[in-house]
Amino acid sequence: MGTYLYCILPFIAWVASGVLKFLVNYLRSGKDAFRLVGNGGFPSTHTTILSSMVMTIGFHEGFNTPMFGIGMAILTIVIIDATGLRRTVGKHAKMLNKHISSKEEKLRERQGHHWHEIFGGLVLGTVIGYVAHLIMVFLP
Repeated sequence: MGTYLYCILPFIAWVASGVLKFLVNYLRSGKDAFRLVGNGGFPSTHTTILSSMVMTIGFHEGFNTPMFGIGMAILTIVIIDATGLRRTVGKHAKMLNKHISSKEEKLRERQGHHWHEIFGGLVLGTVIGYVAHLIMVFLP
């Protein structure tokens, strides 16, 4: 089960993050929750997926391994992208939408993340990574 878990873990993390994101949006916005699921919002799905993999490697293979270091580097790049570039793209979309006629489709304004959304993705990914590690230990 161990090596196969690494292959399905991104999908598990994606589903878990998507369900949590939908529930948060539903509690905040009710029926608009379906429209709000996507890029941006709590928790960060990209961060959840990567941190679950990185933390599984850390818990199972060791936090001093080259694979953990590579994973942390990639995770850092994704977090910087989510809080910087993608968030700026969302701000630009908001400004551009003010100039788009009502007949044209508006640009999606929720693109990047705030730090609490990234933190939520890190926590969820860490929990998923630890559970994956336990599964690999007890169901080899």
